[in-house]
Amino acid sequence: MAAGTGGTGDGGGILAPLRAPLFRRVWLASLLSNFGQLILGVGAAWEMTRLSTSAGMVALVQSALMLPMMLIAVPAGAIADMFNRRRVALTGLGFAVCASGTLTLLATLGLTSPMILLLFCGLIGAGVAFYVPAWQATLPELVDAARLPAAIALGTISYNIARSIGPAIGGIVVLALGAKAAFGLNMVCYVPLFLAFYFWRRPAIASPLPPERIDRAIISGFRYTVHSHALRLVYGRAFLFGFSSASSAALAPLIARDLLGGDAASFGLLLGASGCGAVVGALLVGRVAARHEIETTVRICALLTTGALVEIGLSRGLALSCLGLFIIGAASILTIALLNVTAQFASPRWVAARALSLFQCALTGGITLGAGIWGAVASRAGVDIALFASAAVMLATPLVGLVFPLVRNAYADLSPAAIRNEPELALELALRSGPLVVEIDYRVSPDRAVDFYAAMLKVEGTRLRNGGFGWSLARDIGNAELWTERYHCPTWGDYLRMRARFTQADLATQREADAFNLPMERSRVRRRLEQPFGSVRPRAPSDVAAGAPPIV
Repeated sequence: MAAGTGGTGDGGGILAPLRAPLFRRVWLASLLSNFGQLILGVGAAWEMTRLSTSAGMVALVQSALMLPMMLIAVPAGAIADMFNRRRVALTGLGFAVCASGTLTLLATLGLTSPMILLLFCGLIGAGVAFYVPAWQATLPELVDAARLPAAIALGTISYNIARSIGPAIGGIVVLALGAKAAFGLNMVCYVPLFLAFYFWRRPAIASPLPPERIDRAIISGFRYTVHSHALRLVYGRAFLFGFSSASSAALAPLIARDLLGGDAASFGLLLGASGCGAVVGALLVGRVAARHEIETTVRICALLTTGALVEIGLSRGLALSCLGLFIIGAASILTIALLNVTAQFASPRWVAARALSLFQCALTGGITLGAGIWGAVASRAGVDIALFASAAVMLATPLVGLVFPLVRNAYADLSPAAIRNEPELALELALRSGPLVVEIDYRVSPDRAVDFYAAMLKVEGTRLRNGGFGWSLARDIGNAELWTERYHCPTWGDYLRMRARFTQADLATQREADAFNLPMERSRVRRRLEQPFGSVRPRAPSDVAAGAPPIV
């Protein structure tokens, strides 16, 4: 990814990405699909109030829609990085259409039950969860780097334009035609988005290496994020914010029914107010990012959300409750959009879908867990007590920021870097050959040892993020100038992938370490096959006759 600047850059304003025809088509279709998703949520939640009197079961509708994002997002992100992202998106959307159509049929036949409703909400959510990482990771292919933050913000605006009036439409549809009509409308709204991706002729991107196995790809994604300080902070704060704010959406049907004495229309108005607030928050993303530190913004949003949750718990009037949900909608989207932008710019292209899927997993995992817990609290102590409890947890999140503060990402240059020194091979190696040991010698003046050691700790991060294992740094006890860096790669193919993952920022870190070498000295690199049985294994007579290389 090309380097960016702080904030959102000078991409020409929040609407600039819509000038790209493909992005505009996909965005408009996504807007319609978001309407369908929100209408589904209203229909399913209100249908659950008819099928069950349990507050916990009503709250579980939100969990069922969000749980797949937590469970499926990571493998979906790995698959999106491994294969054609357009096809991955089409697969997820097609599955969601089929699941939604089946739920519509069951509802029409009167065969729904609380468990069937939760099951199909989960299946529809699974299709969407499979689609989302592929869609988010393709954004840099649809707009340039300067417009990427605006494109991300437009994605949140799309969802929240739907939130502003979609729930109200859903409430009207449910009142007039029943929940089955809401389920059918959801299915229809996915079709234009499916067609937008179907007719997109995405250029083929050739790779010199075959795709990783799915398990290795997932591990690679986890390892990158584990060794990325910026991403760890983003994920942690996303989880905490999602957990503590989940009560407002999960308990919205019960707020309308129990606290306000309303019906499905009141429920729709509450969610509509939240959606309007979210649109306002999304429109402020660029201005806030340019003028304020992300930690300051997240803390302010947490305090606003705390006050709004308390106000909703105390209110018995529709207008005041709508005001509280408006504030929560604005604060939530502002927080999530800024965290999403930070995650995008902290992720190189080779791992982008996996990094974003883990971000979604952290956020929706917090929402899923929070929805279940606040629903259980509401069942035992009342809706208002659940709102007050979630407000107390939200109030504690700024304290976490004092210990683990978010920092504005410097947006280092994460575009791919070409490594010129190709390895010299005297052995016939296959991609599965290994393990491989890499040793790099440095000769450093003893009076610069402290600074060199600090630079090498940064190099350690690049090795571990990109696929190295068992990194170590040793100093020769007989020669104070000689240092040796050592790390492993499971196979020769993993080593080649590691080299291909180098970014310009990684290259700059390596150059910083190389600069400590004594004059006229260069780092010496040794690559060794650690268990070289394959390299000396005799060939079968038939292989010799065929001229086959040794089996490695």
